[in-house]
This record gives sequence, structure tokens and C-alpha cells, in this order.
Amino acid sequence: MKVLAAMSGGVDSAVAAARAVDAGWGVTGVHLALSRQPATLRTGSRGCCSLEDSHDARRAADVLGIPFYIWDFAERFQADVIDDFVAEYEIGHTPNPCLRCNEKIKFEALLDRALALGFDAVVTGHHAKLIDGQLHRSVDEGKDQSYVLAVLRPDQLAHAVFPLGDSTKQQVRAEAARRGLSVADKPDSHDICFISDGDTQGFLRKQLGERPGQIVDGTGDVLGTHDGTFGFTVGQRKGLKLTTPTASGEPRYVLAIQPKSNTVVVGSARDLEVDLIRCERAVWTNTERSDDFSCLVQMRAHGMVSAADITFDGSGDSVAIVATLRDVQRGIAAGQALVMYDGDRVIGSATITSARRRENHSAAPQGATVHAAAAVSS
Repeated sequence: MKVLAAMSGGVDSAVAAARAVDAGWGVTGVHLALSRQPATLRTGSRGCCSLEDSHDARRAADVLGIPFYIWDFAERFQADVIDDFVAEYEIGHTPNPCLRCNEKIKFEALLDRALALGFDAVVTGHHAKLIDGQLHRSVDEGKDQSYVLAVLRPDQLAHAVFPLGDSTKQQVRAEAARRGLSVADKPDSHDICFISDGDTQGFLRKQLGERPGQIVDGTGDVLGTHDGTFGFTVGQRKGLKLTTPTASGEPRYVLAIQPKSNTVVVGSARDLEVDLIRCERAVWTNTERSDDFSCLVQMRAHGMVSAADITFDGSGDSVAIVATLRDVQRGIAAGQALVMYDGDRVIGSATITSARRRENHSAAPQGATVHAAAAVSS
């Protein structure tokens, strides 16, 4: 089999490529140049796609004795990931850029080019498993990446190879050291790869400019002001800069973002609770579904898992998925993915458009948009 190994410059992709070589396949390594200014995208363990990463990927390929190339996907990455990220925030959504990168870059742009050049599959260092062509969780629960791969179609999974799904990250690092790969102890990149300093609010401010607005409570009373709704997330309680305390002394949290009125709505922790999620744009990783079913759903890349009943609303291209959760959750974000599982097997995914509490439909004000993924801890 002739495969193209996507080599990011990290330990996971290097070991994945090594295992592909061990399998006896014809392996070619490729590093994706995703930044127009690669020197700016890494600060310590933050970010990726830097010149350092391309050099690390080349060194790993040299150790493995495989051909190595760098492909420039910067324009595609800008349009499909960065511009999409900014546009989603502008309308009050919270996108997942890693999920979008897998969908649009690694398993659309890269895979399409690989197949056109005669390769049979693309090998990546994702922590996930393929069993009989179906996507499953990795054995390493803490590193599992099946959530961000749940946007892949069956025809894409048919040309994907994930060699690390049966290994923990610790085992991968130990193997890299045994193989003499210099990236064995390289820190994992984290946060958003194209925001190397981790300042998402500052990045968005540069892109969108300051947009002053009001912070209000559930009754519409004005409690304060802000410089842009993109600076807040659902569940956030720090940084609100509110001087008027609640009557009970309880902290306030961001409940919703209303981009049309440029308003941030705050309230109590109880008001964050939701158990009914509406989604659109379903992607089925195996067989398309149209009948109601029960499953596990996950609403964040790591954590926030609940049993749920899935129903369908509408027909044709306008069909929506409605997930009724068995457990109340907090901080559900419009724009994020709801991924459906049968045990460890991924059934599919859909994009969250709204969330609410069944017995209290007025917990978030009329027209509010649930905004972000995670509560900020104290």
C-alpha cells in the first residue's frame, strides 16, 4: 500500500509514520505549511505549523528513511479555518478550529491531493481507532481525538489510517525515544494553533475591532458594558467587571450572547443548565440515520458526555437533530459539535445551533444565542 504520512513535527505523527514504515507500506512524509508567517505561530508549547515544526518533521523523516515534502496549504487554511473562526465568532457562535482543520484541510484538501497523486491513504497521528472502517475512541481516554474526527464521511475514513489508537501517549513517547526520534520529549501543542500567545480575545479584537455594548441580566437591566461580545463565553464568571452584586451574593455567569443587539446576558449558575440541544448539518461516519435512536453524546473535545435520545425534526435538507439529554449540562455552545457515540464507536456529528432547559424555556432571554464551550473556573 502506498500512503502519505502527514507529519506535523510532533511526536504523534512521527511515530504514526514509523509504524506505517514497519507495516511494509510505501510511505512518503508531508508537512503542511499552514501559515503565511510560520515563524509567528509557536510560543513554547503553544501553537504549531512553525519553521521549527517543519524542521522537526524533516528530521523524523530522515531517521525513518522516507521521502519528505512540504506542501503549502496556507491560503486554504486561512479561508477554511481562520476566516471561518472569525466569522463564526462574529455571529455569536463558538467554532472548533481543530475540527474544521480535520474536515477541510487534512481530510479534504490533503486527502484529495493524495488520492489524485496515486496514494491509497493518508496516515495521521490522531489518537483514534478504525475498526472495520468505523471510527472508535482511542484507548487513551485523555488523548482521544475521535470527537474532532467525527466530521469525516465514510468515503474519507476508507482512506484514513490512525496507527496510534491502541497506544497511550506515554507509550508513544517511549517508542519515539527507542526509535531515536528527537521529538520524543517535545511538548504537545495546545490551545488554538494560529493564536500562539493564547490570547483569543486579543486576536479577535484585531480582526473585528472593538464593538462596545451592554451587559444585562435576565430582565434586561443594564449591569455594565463590554468592548465586544467575542470577549465572553457561556459559563464565564471572571472578567465581567460588574460592580452591582446580586441580592443573594451568588456570582453571575455569562448565559448568552446576542450578537444582533451586541449584548451579553448574565445570570445564575442554575440558568446555565440545559438538557435539550438542537443541531444541524449532520455528518454520519458510517450509515446515514433517519430514525430516532438513543446513544451517548459528547459536546466538548474532552468531557461533557451524556446519554441522550436523538430525534429528527423536518425533512430533506432542512432536517434538524434534537438531542434530549438524560443529564443536565452547562455551557453548551452554538457552533460546537455534538458527537454521537454507540459505546466507543462514533455514529456521527452535527453542529449545535441552540440549547435550552426543557422545564424552563425562559432561562435564556428570547433570541439569545448560546455562545461558548466552557465555564471558567474560579
